[in-house]
Amino acid sequence: MRIAVAGGTGVVGAHVVEAARRDGHDVTVLSRGHGVDLVTEDGLAAALDGVEAVVDTANVTSLSARTSTGFFTAATGNLLREAARAGVGHLVLLSIVGIDRIPYDYYAGKLAQERVVERSDVPWTIMRATQFHEFAGQMFARAKAGPLHIAPRARVQPVAAAEVGARLARIAASPAQGRSEDFGGPREERLEDMVRAYAQRTGHRGWIPAVSLPGAQMKGMRTGLALPGPDAVLGRQTFAEWLAALG
Repeated sequence: MRIAVAGGTGVVGAHVVEAARRDGHDVTVLSRGHGVDLVTEDGLAAALDGVEAVVDTANVTSLSARTSTGFFTAATGNLLREAARAGVGHLVLLSIVGIDRIPYDYYAGKLAQERVVERSDVPWTIMRATQFHEFAGQMFARAKAGPLHIAPRARVQPVAAAEVGARLARIAASPAQGRSEDFGGPREERLEDMVRAYAQRTGHRGWIPAVSLPGAQMKGMRTGLALPGPDAVLGRQTFAEWLAALG
């Protein structure tokens, strides 16, 4: 089966590519590095020639609702339009657990993206996942007050990106199912503890204060609105196991 992966060089997309190839599929990577731009549509039509399923893991690094909404609606809208023209039979979208409960900031863009998919003529599956273990490193790098690293307070249930990628690859090779079960990690964690543990594991020895960041999205995460419900499918690897395996 020929599967195209949008964002196939990213944190999850690379794992989708690896898992799909391991399962014997022919994989096309849709990324600017591979000559495809989802927003301008450069190279997109040619890249979808002969593709039977698409997995959309493309992302934008922004907390702005306007920026994320603009990117996701344009990129996924273009992808769906060209997929329909190419006769693609299934589009799988990676989304985020709880965005309907916290429809603000970056999550507003993901919710708008889901609506674009739901209105599409291409058969679709949306799988929401919780934050990945790599989220700790991303927060360590980005959350700063001047030179000081800070640890945002939040309740999270992180999942292994490799497990998310493998699940998306399996879904892509199956019939479209609409909304799939949410996918989360095996246990709840405190984001501030994760950030500090990641920093220590990677050699940082400075003080990292826990901070309640402003904004509706972070407030919702502090109250647990981004946690999976009782019907979610849970992964196996814990954050501690992932951290111990870091090189």
